[in-house]
Amino acid sequence: MEISDIPFGTMDWSRVERTEHKGSRGVAHWRTRQFGKIRVRMVEYSAGYLADHWCSKGHILLCMQGELHTELEDGRTFVLHPGMSYQVADNAEAHRSHTEIGATLFIVD
Repeated sequence: MEISDIPFGTMDWSRVERTEHKGSRGVAHWRTRQFGKIRVRMVEYSAGYLADHWCSKGHILLCMQGELHTELEDGRTFVLHPGMSYQVADNAEAHRSHTEIGATLFIVD
């Protein structure tokens, strides 16, 4: 990833419009900013959330609150707690997430 042509700025995420994205179960609320090709999001998953698709997009993801379970298409699973992160490249390993208690994530992709 190359970051260019983005001046210094601060972000009050509470002022960014919230959009709703339904999962197979539960809902995700995204607050999204786009900086050229770089998308930056604050995402809140409801308790009981389950993604409705396998994702092949690359991400750098930080768990800020709650607990996030991420399953890879090959069957491996990982659990993130606050302060933990993962990174995956575009088209590297398809993944999907779920949470029983809810989670707040900061995601760059």
